Amino acid sequence: MEDQKPTALSENVLQFHTVGSKDGCEVPHKWSSPEGGKKIDISNQIFCNRSLNMKNIIAVGFDMDYTLAQYKSETFESLAYEGTVRKLVYDLGYPNELLEWTFDWNYMVRGLVLDKKRGNILKMDRHKYVKVAYHGFRELSKEDKVDIYGSSLVRDSFDEPDYALIDTLFSLAEAYLFAQLVDFKDNNPEKVPKDVDYARMYKDVRAAVDLCHRDGTLKQMVAKEPNRYINEDTTIVPLIKMIRDSGRSTFLVTNSLWDYTNIVMNFLCGGRTVHGPHTCNFDWLQYFDVVITGSAKPGFFHEESRANLFEVEPQSGMLINTDNGTPMAQVGDPSPKILLKSKDKGCRVFQGGNVGHLHSLLSIESSSQVLYVGDHIYGDILRSKKVLGWRTMLVVPELEKEVELLWELRNMRKELILMRNERDSVEDKIHHLNWSLKFEDINENDKQEMLSALKDLESKRDQVRLSHQQAQRECHQKFHKVWGQLMKTGYQGSRFAHQVERFACLYTSQVSNLRLYSPDKYYRPSEDFMSHEFHLLPL
Repeated sequence: MEDQKPTALSENVLQFHTVGSKDGCEVPHKWSSPEGGKKIDISNQIFCNRSLNMKNIIAVGFDMDYTLAQYKSETFESLAYEGTVRKLVYDLGYPNELLEWTFDWNYMVRGLVLDKKRGNILKMDRHKYVKVAYHGFRELSKEDKVDIYGSSLVRDSFDEPDYALIDTLFSLAEAYLFAQLVDFKDNNPEKVPKDVDYARMYKDVRAAVDLCHRDGTLKQMVAKEPNRYINEDTTIVPLIKMIRDSGRSTFLVTNSLWDYTNIVMNFLCGGRTVHGPHTCNFDWLQYFDVVITGSAKPGFFHEESRANLFEVEPQSGMLINTDNGTPMAQVGDPSPKILLKSKDKGCRVFQGGNVGHLHSLLSIESSSQVLYVGDHIYGDILRSKKVLGWRTMLVVPELEKEVELLWELRNMRKELILMRNERDSVEDKIHHLNWSLKFEDINENDKQEMLSALKDLESKRDQVRLSHQQAQRECHQKFHKVWGQLMKTGYQGSRFAHQVERFACLYTSQVSNLRLYSPDKYYRPSEDFMSHEFHLLPL
């Protein structure tokens, strides 16, 4: 029984997840339990930051890439990396030897920050203190970190334009390539023009990525073999059906254009591809009320955005003018037959526009009636939550492995807490002895005994501190050999975890986990604790 994984019915088991850690202490998050008593595996739990009563939600929306469509990192990210390298060499004049480079798709993680000017890759805690830092692939010492990022009178904001945030899985390949270029410049200065600094190299990497997207290189490859690059998920259709059967509207808002969206959604909803016995059709549209492609998020979430809304004719992909979604007569043809026919079929497909158009199309009266599910903190979650007040759910695929490891390493984590407590206890004793020796009137014999005890305690402190640091590093390397736990940095929540806590009402590893819960569920977070309250909790 000791090794049995916890489920949502484990009422006596209170697991500790890292989002919301206060002052080094882990705040408990009870897993939301499903109605009907069905057990849910730890890796499929939905975690709650803010109360959300699904009975108040009348429309549920989804992003597509990395939300409904989970890409295979080992193939898709490698494809993006190789395409970017070719653009750097053939379009931007970088040395041919870059073509021999290889990509480790496991190396980078979300939540990192790139220091463009210095060529550093950083992992910070929730308070923006740099805890792990690499120059290219060379780890910076504690002294280097303090000298660069902790010695000024004004704290750095670590935002654009001097820094780049790696907050989406799409960015992992470019972050890895940036680190390679930093090492290449340092080790081969004669091969890099003097006017090309680290910031210029990052700018070139971004330009190469944009070229790959602009010429359709990546999406053409995915369209040919979607099963090579996208995980099959047979639960997507049942999930959307469940939501629609509960009386709610469903919509899709993606930055991808219609041609690519249709290919991906065909694959997800019916296993259909461009080639083969089962070719693409438009059957998947029956699962949505509105589909908006080419949305240009996060700008889409601003109602003042003056982006035009075009209706897409699915068969031809032709764009037709609308007046806030209402069919417009074309010059020379006062009867917009194509639009009316599309409207009668149910789901309508658009390109562009803004959130105001979407609210109008779905008859949304209050933004709090919408739940939007996405994978991108900035592009999907932050803007929709902060600007609109939509309810949000963040998909974090890495969470599946992380929560399983948290459970497997629970004894090691308990031991770390005990070691930290012992370290604090020894340091307190040293402080009290130093205080007594400095301010109290002590006879010579007692003084010598106290000095001897102080020497022993200082030696013990150094041993305990070293053992604790080594054990902590070993624990974090269980999660990732370089960057450690996704949601933590040392004893603090990571910068990524802080963003999840601030902007995601719910978060989970896969969008399909929603199917395991009642569509009318009331999600509730655990009680919030200030640090002083947490330490006074009854055992």
